[in-house]
Parts: sequence; C-alpha cells; structure tokens
Amino acid sequence: MIGLDTNVVVRYIVQDDATQSKKATSLLEGLSDDNQGFISLVSIVELVWVLQACYAADRAEIVKVLGLLLQMKSIVIEQIETVSKALRVFSGANADFADCLVERSAYSAGCEYTATFDKKAAKTTGMKLLA
Repeated sequence: MIGLDTNVVVRYIVQDDATQSKKATSLLEGLSDDNQGFISLVSIVELVWVLQACYAADRAEIVKVLGLLLQMKSIVIEQIETVSKALRVFSGANADFADCLVERSAYSAGCEYTATFDKKAAKTTGMKLLA
C-alpha cells in the first residue's frame, strides 16, 4: 500500500500542473487491488479545504469528488464508513465537511454527543451546543 498525501490527490483531481499532475495520474492510475493507495482522514479534510479555498469548488463538486474516491477499489480511505456517513450529512446540510466528520467520528467512537461552541455546527450536524 502507498500513502497518498493531499497534494498528490489534488494534482490528480484538478490537473493544474503539467509535471505534477502527470506523475500523480501515473501513480493513481497504476494502483490496483494488490497495490492500493491509502488516503488518511487528515488528507480527506485537507482535500475538501483545498478544493473549496483554492479552486472555488462548490458543495456538489466536493460531493462528487469524494464520492468517486470512495468508490475506487484501488484506494483505501481511513475509516471509510465514517467518511461516507459524514459525506451524506455534508451533502444534505449547510454544514462544513470537517464538522460533519468530527461529529460522525465521535458517534462512531460511541460518544453520547459532540459538544461544540459553534452554533452553525450544532444546528447543521447534530452537535450539542454548549451555552
């Protein structure tokens, strides 16, 4: 298995640097069931942030990109079920992806609830607002 840093995944998705995009494409398209790529939770969160902040990707584009990554047999995503659940919340709410992932990760860990001071996160993700 080969770990994939966020910048490699970004270059593969956006194809904005001829040299790096070619290398990233070669690596990712050369992966297989026997030689998979691994994307960590941190890289997933960074990927969403980079796509939104640097490439002005909207929610629908983010959902599409993450959905495609989740379906790739040659890619292993850390805690894929939790990421998938967070993506479902993100796609149907006006919430930040990171907040969705924080809440779903806590839920998956057996937490009774996730406490927050973030009013938007409490309203959109089901976290409990500390007042």
